[in-house]
Amino acid sequence: MNFDANLIWIGLLVLALAFVLKSIKAVPQGMEYTVEQFGRYSRTLKPGLSFLIPIYESVGYKMNMRERVIDIPSQDVITKDNAMVTADAVVFIQVVDARRAAYEVNNLDNAIKNLCLTNVRTVVGSMDLDEVLSRRDEINAKLLTVIDAATDPWGTKVTRIEIKDLSPPHDITQAMNKQMKAEREKRAEVLMAEGHKQSQILKAEGEKESAIREAEGRRQAAFLDAEAREREAEAEAKATEMVSTAIAKGDVNAINYFVAQDYVKAFETLASSGNQKTIIVPAELSNLAATVGGLGALINAGKETGK
Repeated sequence: MNFDANLIWIGLLVLALAFVLKSIKAVPQGMEYTVEQFGRYSRTLKPGLSFLIPIYESVGYKMNMRERVIDIPSQDVITKDNAMVTADAVVFIQVVDARRAAYEVNNLDNAIKNLCLTNVRTVVGSMDLDEVLSRRDEINAKLLTVIDAATDPWGTKVTRIEIKDLSPPHDITQAMNKQMKAEREKRAEVLMAEGHKQSQILKAEGEKESAIREAEGRRQAAFLDAEAREREAEAEAKATEMVSTAIAKGDVNAINYFVAQDYVKAFETLASSGNQKTIIVPAELSNLAATVGGLGALINAGKETGK
């Protein structure tokens, strides 16, 4: 009898221990559990230690409240200008309301995945191929706005959505490469033409500056030549005046001056002739010397008169 009583007590103790263990729930950090009372939602358990009423209450869904990444499979999308591109994406989500995420939608991840697939087709299909390839940030922003609004009733926040890859067909890729190559060659030719133009401009400016400097040099040289001729003419006029005055006074040396001047010029012309290989020196060099001496005397006399 005592043995049977002990077994009963042991059974009751084990049952009580099972009830206690079943009523204690430890919720990990980053998770939330929904509690159901005979299948009806009752409350949400936060991270930490919680207690349930055995049999009457049970855990319904274990929701991950951390931010998660869902891969969106690639799909073929037709753009506005009827070009086919292959697009895939990733979406970052975070459950903010465990109750709505558990009971407002069946299979949350699959619902978001299908929602992204349809909206990628809609957004990409409304743009031309060039816009699709060059405005990826704009596509991401549009998708984020639409999908975040659609998942709000599900207690889920879409934090980011990124287009991973946009691949046009091979023939379009080849055509784009040819176009890019042609554009670069055109740009290179324009730069070369611009460089040649600039070189010609600089060369013309250099030649212009050189011509200006050369003309300035010629003008300066002409001015100096004219000044020299003017001084020479003044000296010649002064000498002629002195000689004329001396002739008027009956000085023979003045007459010899004019004769000697013509004599020297004729001799200079004879000596500088290009066809003249032999120069005949006159024998009357003594007369020439005398004439020069007389000229010196005449000049000295003029100087004394000037004093």
